[in-house]
Amino acid sequence: MSLQPRSNGSDDLEGLEPIDLLGVKNPQSVHSYFAEQQNSILHYWQILSKRKWAVLATFAIVFALSVIATLNATRLYEATSKVAIFPENPNVLGFKDMENSSPDYEYEATLETQVAILRSDALALKVIEAMRLYQDPRFTAVTQAVPESPLQASNMQPDPAQAASLLGAFRSGLTVHLIPTSRLIQVSYTHHDPRFATEITNTLVKTFIEENFRTKYESVTQTSEWLSRELADLQLKVQTSEEKLVRYQKDHSILGVDEKQNIVTSKLDELNKELTAAQTDRIEKESDYKLAMDVDPASFTKRSPDAKGGGLLDKLRDKEADLSTQYAQATTQFGSGYPKVTELSNQLKQVREAIEAEKTKMRDRIRDEYSAAVQRETMLMTAFNQQKQEANQLNESAIEYTVLKRDAETNRQLYQDLLQKLKEAGVSAGLRSSNIRIVDIARTPTYPITPNVQRNLVLGLLLGLSLGIGLALVLESFDTTVRNMEELSAISTLPALGTIPLQLANNGALRKRLVTTSLDIEKAGLRALVTYERPKSEAAEAYRALRTSILLSSFGAPPKVILVTSAMPQEGKTTISANSALVLAQRGSRVLLLDADLRRPGLEKLFGLRPHGGLSTLIAGSDKVEDVVRPVPEVPNLWILAAGPIPPQPAELLGSTVMKDYIARWRDEFDHVIIDTPPCLSVTDAVLLSPEADRVILVARAGQTTKPALRRACDLLLQVNARVMGIVLNAFNIHSAHGYYYYGGRYSNYYYHEDSPEDKTTVASKVS
Repeated sequence: MSLQPRSNGSDDLEGLEPIDLLGVKNPQSVHSYFAEQQNSILHYWQILSKRKWAVLATFAIVFALSVIATLNATRLYEATSKVAIFPENPNVLGFKDMENSSPDYEYEATLETQVAILRSDALALKVIEAMRLYQDPRFTAVTQAVPESPLQASNMQPDPAQAASLLGAFRSGLTVHLIPTSRLIQVSYTHHDPRFATEITNTLVKTFIEENFRTKYESVTQTSEWLSRELADLQLKVQTSEEKLVRYQKDHSILGVDEKQNIVTSKLDELNKELTAAQTDRIEKESDYKLAMDVDPASFTKRSPDAKGGGLLDKLRDKEADLSTQYAQATTQFGSGYPKVTELSNQLKQVREAIEAEKTKMRDRIRDEYSAAVQRETMLMTAFNQQKQEANQLNESAIEYTVLKRDAETNRQLYQDLLQKLKEAGVSAGLRSSNIRIVDIARTPTYPITPNVQRNLVLGLLLGLSLGIGLALVLESFDTTVRNMEELSAISTLPALGTIPLQLANNGALRKRLVTTSLDIEKAGLRALVTYERPKSEAAEAYRALRTSILLSSFGAPPKVILVTSAMPQEGKTTISANSALVLAQRGSRVLLLDADLRRPGLEKLFGLRPHGGLSTLIAGSDKVEDVVRPVPEVPNLWILAAGPIPPQPAELLGSTVMKDYIARWRDEFDHVIIDTPPCLSVTDAVLLSPEADRVILVARAGQTTKPALRRACDLLLQVNARVMGIVLNAFNIHSAHGYYYYGGRYSNYYYHEDSPEDKTTVASKVS
């Protein structure tokens, strides 16, 4: 009984126009389109689904621990009392100088102070002493019972060890805090005995109010006593300071310094102003004198038009200029011996002598003015120094007098103020009332505050869920393998040609995962050739989608020589090579499947071929092509060339010119040549053959291929200018992808239902 090729359920692709890889009709683009539509919530849901057992285990452990801790916790009751603290008014009778300068700030400080007092050790010891808690077994259950009060120890000092133990037990249950936006302080005490907690709370509040009132009364009493003592001393100081003031007035004949001091000061100011003016005038006169002595006085008259004699000198100079002009004209016209010229010469000489005489008078006048200015400045300076000495003497006496007078006035004022305060303190000591009032007394609680079962269970649930999710995310972050198409796109710019789903085997009601390229499948020869065994399965449809990507990967004609490789071993390249060859042959194309993995060949086991010659013997010249290229009767148009015996130097054989010649020959004889090669990171065989191929397909296995390895494989192929078509993601678990791809969800169920559960005969049993 011979097997006929099964229908692949897809239309013939002959005559179809090539479609751009970036278009939505390309399967790779369809995958990218759907991947981009997924939101982050779906991505995290996939992570949690994959790590669900870690999440559930963490959640169960944490939740169980919270339940156990809640059930074993001691029931505690809390008794609460509320106390109101009102602003204190010390000025009950309206005494002067007793108003509060900053009521808001001081009141806030008062509230904080009262809270600190309620938490103080002194108040706690008074409550312990009043209730004799050191002998109460309810209080001393966690401490050692004390036979007598710790305050009755020697020298009225509490025993440090016992007091510390009692205070620690007391503070462990006490809670005091302010109620926001109010004047209330909440005092609570927690204990396993509700009545005992109520007693302690009420006693604490009562003791606090009593201590507050007693402290205020003692404070006023102490203030009054201190004022009485200070007044006696201050009265003596007032008498002494007044006696010193009177004695100093008599010794220095001082009747009153204010008016006399004003006269001396005014006279000193006037002399200072006159001296300043005299110094300014002297400086000006000195400048004029030096200028007149050093240069022509005429220049001084030009600089200072108001100078005396300046007008006469100007007239003489004008006359000199006029005579000089007439003299020059007459000399030119009549000659030097002409009488008129001689007359003009005499007149010009007289004018010049007058000018020199006027200059001499001006110098003498300027010198006299400078001497007068110097003498006036000297006299004013002498008078100013005398007046300043008199003012200094007056100031010395006034300073001492002012000090004595101020001391006497200060002592007298202080004495009067203290006397007034003493009278006010005596009256207010009996009128001051407490500003603390109990709003709510503590009542016996009926329900425990801890443990809060509902809250603890909710917190345990949330904590367990959070830790479980966190653990899942941490485990996922440490996972460097490629899982989906999005990670492929993030690692490399190469297009994703498609995904091959993780196959499932039906065993009655049990569905067990079988990895596409596992050793068991390769040894058995079953399930690996899924396009022949189960042509309607989702895996077969994925290979047909890969076939479409291959045929439409280039414009013009589809690629003929296609090299299939992977980054690392056991990633499914052999299975993808075989199934790709099958779907291309099912389309009607002449396909040669070439096993170029001369180190670990797999096509012989996959198709169940008997050991015979192969590629290694063909390149070595031991066999001919027709002897080693064997057809597959069950799949028309499919020929297989096995690897043959493993040679000692596989890389040299694959890189030889003989291998290149055979590839060129098969390019003409077949429509497609599928070459299965070793992993490119393990050996160099695939890299050597990649330039001879029209297209190179890189296989990555979901959950096994690491991102660094895949990135390195892409870089290695691109470095040798290999025409890499794209990447195929193998063994993709579509059941954990939640509808990422078109063959997921109910469509995958449809394919399974279409398959018949009957036993099938494998291709291996019919290939000789």
